[in-house]
Amino acid sequence: MRSKKFIFAVFALLCISTLASAFTIVIDPGHGGDDPGAIGCKSKEKDLNLKIALLLGEKIEAECPDITVVYTRKKDQTLTLKDRPRIANKNNGDFFISIHTNSAQSTKACGTETYILGMAKAGANLEVAKRENSVILLENDKESYQGFDPNRPESYIMFEFLQDQYNDQSLLMADLVQQQFAKKTDRENRSVRQDLFWVLHQTKMPSVLIEVGFISNASDENYLISKKGQNEIATAICEAVKQYKYEYDKKNNGKYQALKAEVLDSELPTYRVQLFAVKEELGANHPSMKGEKNLTFFKENGYFKYTSQPVGNYEEAKKLHAALKEKFSDCFIIAFYKGEKISVKKALSIKK
Repeated sequence: MRSKKFIFAVFALLCISTLASAFTIVIDPGHGGDDPGAIGCKSKEKDLNLKIALLLGEKIEAECPDITVVYTRKKDQTLTLKDRPRIANKNNGDFFISIHTNSAQSTKACGTETYILGMAKAGANLEVAKRENSVILLENDKESYQGFDPNRPESYIMFEFLQDQYNDQSLLMADLVQQQFAKKTDRENRSVRQDLFWVLHQTKMPSVLIEVGFISNASDENYLISKKGQNEIATAICEAVKQYKYEYDKKNNGKYQALKAEVLDSELPTYRVQLFAVKEELGANHPSMKGEKNLTFFKENGYFKYTSQPVGNYEEAKKLHAALKEKFSDCFIIAFYKGEKISVKKALSIKK
């Protein structure tokens, strides 16, 4: 009997471990089918949203095998505003990302912005919410929206006392998305904003609505219809997802693994490739590692300096450097001797 209890306990722990590492991203390409969304001179919002969403999903699946991707739509089809959160909730999503393309009366408006659910702090934001919520008016079943009319400001009173329990997680992702847009694209950063989107209100998980650019701006539209633009946008969001997942694992004791500091005591010179230096310690699966395994670090002058494992031959170090330079363009070779960091030139002069 004791043996059976032990087996059951081990099985239960394995199940808990598996559940802890499971993570589902729901990607929602806004509009679709009978609802084209905003219309530009060369494109329709529904088509841009879908292309970027599918590309984003492909990148996440390729780079994050521990993340399951679910789409609200994978083709040009009509979905009600209720369908989108319903799909997300049914699939027990851990995060909901709704992809949209912005539009404005002024053709000068441009850039990216990411929304979380909350009361608008500026009247201009409400216009975005009205437009994205307006799909309700195309539906036959308006009664199920409890009298909500996206064009009437008084309808938004129903959100007045809203407290989003996922606000912190949503804000983290939104901030990461805008940071990555700033790094990966040359689009204007219009920052993180908040407003009253029905689709975000109904999802039972952290969520963001991303406006990837203005279809009403010629430069933005040309960028968004280009393969380069779509790839950069999808790459930026994917990087934000990877960073968010890292923080999620760290908080929930999922796949977070600490790296061990390398002991620097060696009787003969050793070489390694330094990849980058940061002020705080990072886990083995942090996005900054770019998927590289068997890395280590040492601490110097208040920095955690991440490197390859040591090798005892300079020629081997040069080969390692050439391979790692493809991922870490600023990496370089360093040397150690008898527990101290020394110059590579000095290491090469030491007779073995």
